Amino acid sequence: MNAIRMLVGLTLVGSGLAGQSSPRQRLAAQIDSMAAAALASWPAVGLSVAVLRGGDTIVAKGYGRADLENDLPATAQTVYRIGSITKQFTAAAVMQLVEQGKIALDDTIQRFLPAYHTQGHRVTIRQLLTHTSGIKSYTSLGPEWTSRMRLDLAPDSLVALFQDKPFDFEPGTRFLYDNSGFYLLGMLIERVSGESYAGYLQQHLFGPLGLSATRYCDERPLIPHRARGYERDSGRFVNSSPLSMTQPFAAGALCSTVGDLVRWARSLAAHRPVSAASYTAMTTPATLTDGSHTTYGFGLVVGDLGGHRKVGHGGGINGFLSEIDDYPADSLTVAVLANSESARPGRLADDIARAVLGIVQPVVKDLPPSTEEITRFAGTYALGPLQIRVFESGGKLMAQATGQQPFGLRWQGDSSFVAAFDDNVKIVFRIGGPRATAFVLYQGGLAQTATRVE
Repeated sequence: MNAIRMLVGLTLVGSGLAGQSSPRQRLAAQIDSMAAAALASWPAVGLSVAVLRGGDTIVAKGYGRADLENDLPATAQTVYRIGSITKQFTAAAVMQLVEQGKIALDDTIQRFLPAYHTQGHRVTIRQLLTHTSGIKSYTSLGPEWTSRMRLDLAPDSLVALFQDKPFDFEPGTRFLYDNSGFYLLGMLIERVSGESYAGYLQQHLFGPLGLSATRYCDERPLIPHRARGYERDSGRFVNSSPLSMTQPFAAGALCSTVGDLVRWARSLAAHRPVSAASYTAMTTPATLTDGSHTTYGFGLVVGDLGGHRKVGHGGGINGFLSEIDDYPADSLTVAVLANSESARPGRLADDIARAVLGIVQPVVKDLPPSTEEITRFAGTYALGPLQIRVFESGGKLMAQATGQQPFGLRWQGDSSFVAAFDDNVKIVFRIGGPRATAFVLYQGGLAQTATRVE
């Protein structure tokens, strides 16, 4: 695999005449402009971007600040919390254990975690990997969890928060994003391997692949180039809310750099940490019991952008947002890491991919819905424990999730809407009779169904 090269300047090629530039240089300059504009418009504190096409690193650099208080710039070497991007590392570790014959995907979790109470349900390792287990996500518990976010909790104490909660659905019948499932997978890795989760990943993934900046993101160790995380409060940036890093565990506790992440994505696609068969399993969307398919494999979201197959994942954790996307057929990998919760790395990663691949940005309409359309779509919808109200305001439809700010819905015709705050967030309603019975929320490559609450 080609080493990632830092771009320290633009070198003239071809005739060597001043003022001329290559298509690659123009593309790098375009990505620079996009990143700088995104930083200002979100707004965000800092971000780092790496774009690898073939063996060529088009861009690998930082923008803005990694640390506001000490006025430290973000660079390609800045280390960020990557949140749920952690899940693909967890999934790869699970697949290594499968390849070694120590576990099987359709084994029940009770075989390895007998103390876990499944309330009479049969829950498999596969269902944990694909968010189809129905187990309640501890991060959806509201104050019951958020009031304890700062505490260093032993696994048994964290699991106790969700193990007796009613299942959201019968295992295998639906998809609902679930951090509890990946927390349990971390416990399973430790139980089967006899190593700590952090130790296993270092020994079997980070070390062999040369991911020198990737690690479990403990607070106490000194981590060179570590960014600080920020959130917005009354229009100003403040330090993010504290979170004990014992809690995200195998669902979201890793730190990394953009360079390490593009190297990881390329290694995974080249079948280095796991076999070709395991990678295929990881990138095959799950099939539900009714025969329908999700957009999620094992720790990876599978979709497309303008007809180009995309395999990736986003992440969000206190003070940080992240995105890593690989386009295997195009030999393109894009990583964007940001240290503020107002950032939109997924949107920037898509825009960069469009620029590299020559994909035309789709036109987003803003059609005026009729009274009939407003009546058809308005109502309250449940997405797991979250309720989303769709309502009319000023002749437009709005949506508001519990505890969040309302946002506009731009009508595209038929039953399709695009969120006013992000062109990549879409809602498509399902019609049954005179009123919509549900809608599918497309965000971050995930497709999640919310059903009408009467």
